[in-house]
Amino acid sequence: MKNTAILTALIMLALTACNKKTSEEPFVPAPVIPPSGSLPPGHPPINTGDQAATSSDTSDVIQSQTATVLSTINIPQFTYLEVKQNNQTRWLATSTSAAKKGDVIQFDNGSTMDNFKSKALNRTFPSITFVNHVTVIKGK
Repeated sequence: MKNTAILTALIMLALTACNKKTSEEPFVPAPVIPPSGSLPPGHPPINTGDQAATSSDTSDVIQSQTATVLSTINIPQFTYLEVKQNNQTRWLATSTSAAKKGDVIQFDNGSTMDNFKSKALNRTFPSITFVNHVTVIKGK
């Protein structure tokens, strides 16, 4: 009987501890701000006012390349674009894009991979360039 009382008390204590609600908001540490003027040359200014700001702002990406879309393949979260650029055909991959056949697009230099195997498409691309963002500049 004594053991049952102790066991019951321990279970109640454990259940009480499990019912404590924790904060729903994640802990975000304050940014470490170096003394003024100590950033490396060319480093963008640190945004101290808004911790929610992200670096995914596409206005900072230089879209120096232009091409015409020949075909598209959309899969969840990605778009593969077959494009014609300087009389050559090449493949691009980017986050989901509204570009369609006949559109003229701009994009950044990205990063090129040879013999890229897409598991989602069960296809190997001889060469594909992964770009950050595609902008349609002239729709069909």
